[in-house]
Amino acid sequence: MGHHKTVWSNPADLIRHLQPEDPVMVFAPTALQERARQFLDGFPGLVTYAVKSNPDEAVIQNLVTAGIRGFDVASPFEIDLIGRMAPQAARHYHNPVRARSEIAHAVQAGITSWSVDSRSELEKLFEMVPTRVGDQGVEISPRFKLPVLGAVYDFGSKFGATPELAAELLGLVAERGYIPSLTFHPGTQCVDPIAWESYIRVAREICDMAGVPARRLNVGGGFPSHRVAGVDPDLGAIFSEIADTVAESFGDDAPALVCEPGRGLCADAFSLITRVKGIRDGASIFLNDGVYGGLAELPIVGNLDRIEVLTPQGRPRDAERSGRVIFGPTCDSVDRLPGELGMPADIAEGDYVIFHGAGAYSTVTNTRFNGFGAMTNATVLSLG
Repeated sequence: MGHHKTVWSNPADLIRHLQPEDPVMVFAPTALQERARQFLDGFPGLVTYAVKSNPDEAVIQNLVTAGIRGFDVASPFEIDLIGRMAPQAARHYHNPVRARSEIAHAVQAGITSWSVDSRSELEKLFEMVPTRVGDQGVEISPRFKLPVLGAVYDFGSKFGATPELAAELLGLVAERGYIPSLTFHPGTQCVDPIAWESYIRVAREICDMAGVPARRLNVGGGFPSHRVAGVDPDLGAIFSEIADTVAESFGDDAPALVCEPGRGLCADAFSLITRVKGIRDGASIFLNDGVYGGLAELPIVGNLDRIEVLTPQGRPRDAERSGRVIFGPTCDSVDRLPGELGMPADIAEGDYVIFHGAGAYSTVTNTRFNGFGAMTNATVLSLG
């Protein structure tokens, strides 16, 4: 994946000068740092970035510059990446199922925060992970799940113990001398603050069942990005709901809080520039990128409808919009965006379609299937 060295004013400026034939992912570092500060100022606890959402080194560098001091890592690669780029930062290894070789790698790297959601995986940790690393205690956080509420899709279908099992695991963690904590993940793209409320209340019930106070409570990710035009998520309301529910549920026994946003931090700092390859008989639109490239998650999470259409000269198409079927470039019928997207009536072959808010789960899932997907990166001062 190449990178344009010039820093452009905005995506339209890049289009006017380069008129790129392949997709371009443009990054605005100032937007990323601003979002990071919003989390640091608003969330009542430690903010850790979920590296899997976008592990680009420029993202890590800018988050560290903005003041992020914690990272949620899910693999040896991510452990080593953060160890190299942010050696003083906390690394939380919260993928709850690991091979013994991965556990050994993390122990060697000095990881002191783990999650778990089963007896079998907890036994692996007891077998291989010390209770202390130097003068620091090692934390193990049972991860629990509830029926999905207010999320685009349900992480609980893969990870998470029942509250009863989580209480059992929490008791075992404390009994073995590890720091007992709890963690959950409410889902993804949770625009309703209530998505966190029931989890926090059940966290208190788990502590009561176990007879063990949780040292920390990780309220997961799920923080939304700005995917729908005109509907900017209210992160402040989410932060307030979390703080109020913790205070009400735990009182003086409130655990320290942690969150692990991925999408909510990085998505809105990027926009994906695609080009119209063709318009079939004035109806369906074919782009040079699709679900095998930078738009891979759209069939799962839903369309990004913060879309801008520009001419090759960088001028906006502002005719009345109507729904169009959008296909990607490959010879696979699966390569189609869900439903229809509103496109201006005067859109033409060679125009550029910009998907704003495309920075999460896009560059990392890009493939070269069918010979397409030659995405390049560029830096802009602003995405507007």
